[in-house]
Amino acid sequence: MARTVIFSIFGVNLDSARGPERWERWRPTLSLCQHDDFLPDRIELIHEPAHAKGAAELAADIESASPETTVVLNSVHWRDPWDFADVYETLAQLADGYAFNEDDERYLVHMTTGTHVAQICLFLLAESRRLPAALIQSSPPGGTRARGRSRANGRYSIIDLDLSRYDALATRFDTERQSATSLLKAGIETKSATFNALIERIEVVASSSTAPILLTGATGVGKTALARRIFELKREKHLVPGAFVEVNCATIRGDGAMSALFGHERGAFTGAATRRGGLLAQADGGLLFLDEVGELGLDEQAMLLRAIEEGVFLPLGSDRARSSQFQLIAGTNRDLYTAVAEGRFREDLLARIDLWHFELPRLRDRLEDLEANLDFELKRQTERSGRRFTFNRQARGLFLDFAKSPGAAWSGNFRDFSSAVERLVTLAARGRVTADLVHEETARLDAHWQRLESPSGSAACLVERFLSHEQTAELDTFDRVQLEEVLRVCLRSPTLSAAGRHLFEKSRLRKASRNDSDRLKKYLARFELDWATLAASS
Repeated sequence: MARTVIFSIFGVNLDSARGPERWERWRPTLSLCQHDDFLPDRIELIHEPAHAKGAAELAADIESASPETTVVLNSVHWRDPWDFADVYETLAQLADGYAFNEDDERYLVHMTTGTHVAQICLFLLAESRRLPAALIQSSPPGGTRARGRSRANGRYSIIDLDLSRYDALATRFDTERQSATSLLKAGIETKSATFNALIERIEVVASSSTAPILLTGATGVGKTALARRIFELKREKHLVPGAFVEVNCATIRGDGAMSALFGHERGAFTGAATRRGGLLAQADGGLLFLDEVGELGLDEQAMLLRAIEEGVFLPLGSDRARSSQFQLIAGTNRDLYTAVAEGRFREDLLARIDLWHFELPRLRDRLEDLEANLDFELKRQTERSGRRFTFNRQARGLFLDFAKSPGAAWSGNFRDFSSAVERLVTLAARGRVTADLVHEETARLDAHWQRLESPSGSAACLVERFLSHEQTAELDTFDRVQLEEVLRVCLRSPTLSAAGRHLFEKSRLRKASRNDSDRLKKYLARFELDWATLAASS
């Protein structure tokens, strides 16, 4: 049988005793060696140097009461027994340096003696398997009233930390995690494995850390909405007692930025007729979301860095620092590392806010989630207006096919998607979206995206990019407009086949043999173009 080894901290008050009457007292560590059905082979007794004498006296009593039990004294030193980090590191070093032999020995951690800080640290070391042990707890016979009176073997219980054995606890834990991730996803049943993994990681960080979070991604991917939901999750878990304070840094400049963020004193600048507290003061105890943080000036960045690191800031016109303890989420669609290289963003601030960095995917990277997002948008519009909105089957299929097609740019990502649904339901007679409305909306979106790609309004931008001046001069206006659209679809498509399917979407249905790639290849060849050239330039 495996030998039983117990790690126990010398209890200065409960384990200490002298004189003959000490055998009549319940002493937690000694009591573990006074049971007929339980015999420790070794006790690793942990003590501070100042209590070495008391620990040695306890060891002698244990060996007297239970000659089969060996006591090993382990002297440890922590500067402050109530300093969590100091105690944990000291006990961790003891565990890391111990020669465990799990094949021949069973390890237990005694949770009854030592300060509460030490007990918590031992529990964490055992729970993480850094100390490969179960827990053992001792208690006096008949409850606390018997303590110090009767000859006290007391009682003991062994606790296994394998929570998988406790179905109710495991189920409750899983349910809470699922509820938290559902909150972060606004209740949308997303299918994207990458996105779901991202949200799960954000849930872990938001639930256990107060460090800054950096959310990046293109315009419209949902950074602001996610920041609000992170705040809601933290508030549900009682991690932020204060408010959610949001500011778009792109809308404030110069003294206005300083004043908005840090406040000002009366007379600090022209027009400062009254004192202003500032957004950092409002965020005290809460969460501050700085959207487009890359738009802040260098002076504001310096003050923000101090506020993050020290919890203090100086309002404009004041020489008296004010404090604010807030949690920070920063959002941006810019590459802050490029901004650092160009001298537009402080490297030390980026290092401070980039501890937890999550990049949100574009809509085109989450096409499997479009149908769930469509249902979410319909539900949201219904809640806003009090009217029920639906798509008929044909309209729903047309809209989702268009949304997933290579030609759908979704340059504004989910913001574009949400706006499209809002326009459709606004025009829907009796709340039902039809195919005609979908055709109208998809044409509008196509035209909008083309204008974004060709700000001049000319249809010749891509044509002139790929054809020579002589070739362009020979084109009729009809051919030029048609070729421009073909080139636009090709540059958005991952393959020649995908581009062909989009371009010949209607006519291909009337053909018995469909070779969209060949048709597109022959069309491009008319202008001395090929797919390899286009793919290399996209």
